[in-house]
Amino acid sequence: MMAKENMKPNIGFIGLGIMGKPMAKNLLKAGYSLVVHNRSQYSVNELVKEGARPAKSPADVAQQSEVVITMLPNSPDVELVVLGENGVLEGAKAGTIIIDMSSIEPLVSQKIAAEAAKKNVEFLDAPVSGGEPGAIQGTLAIMIGGKEEIFKQCLSIFNILGKSIVRVGEVGAGGFAKLANQIIVALNIAAISEAFVLGQKAGLNPERLFQAIRAGLAGSHVMDAKVPLIVARNFKPGFKIKLHKKDIQNALATAADLEVPLALTGLIEQMLSALINDDKGELDHSAIIQFTEKLARVEVGKES
Repeated sequence: MMAKENMKPNIGFIGLGIMGKPMAKNLLKAGYSLVVHNRSQYSVNELVKEGARPAKSPADVAQQSEVVITMLPNSPDVELVVLGENGVLEGAKAGTIIIDMSSIEPLVSQKIAAEAAKKNVEFLDAPVSGGEPGAIQGTLAIMIGGKEEIFKQCLSIFNILGKSIVRVGEVGAGGFAKLANQIIVALNIAAISEAFVLGQKAGLNPERLFQAIRAGLAGSHVMDAKVPLIVARNFKPGFKIKLHKKDIQNALATAADLEVPLALTGLIEQMLSALINDDKGELDHSAIIQFTEKLARVEVGKES
């Protein structure tokens, strides 16, 4: 059973990658008792130095926690960690709340929630947007699916991790919202890429082009976040191309199940595949521009 409303619950955190580690640190800074587990021990050691307790398995995390947060790469990872041997459900007590903040297929979230319900364990799917900067600053957009009363119980936790917190509907709704988000972000970066490659080829200064159009209808949060990185040729990953491809593949698989044609999404999936084949999968998704740059034989931010 989760701690009383005026008490902070014990939280378990599984998955200390680019996003998970700063999120876990923010919970520690906010005074939560945290037990952590990760495939790489290095990140666990880093969190332990800041006050977290280590756990030897996902089941061990659940045994010590009232709320378990998972932040993992893809659907099979979440299934294994939650449903597999020594998984979260093996150690979870009735009343435990699992919050999966990974970006996975919504139908998988619903499957996991159904299995959790058999043990009287609650489940929220709560994928996020905002990349590494948002995770570090605690300003993520969090899209949540699950029971309203469970969402309300966890709102104080979400308030530490994000700035925009919206319960979209029942379990799976958060995942569907994240797929919509990822389609828009990928296509936005692709559109920005083509526009700025055209501008570079025409001899325009990309910084002046950015200032000229950012306040108009073409402006967007994506443009504000990504154009400065592109101009500086800084493609250090805040969100990797290979992970965005995973999200787009999940969107296309979901669209196929729902018989929804997504022509532009299919095109961006091919662009991401080409970039991965060109050994760019570990770069930030702002490097989508390199697909068009290669075809045009020009680099934005460099003199022609």
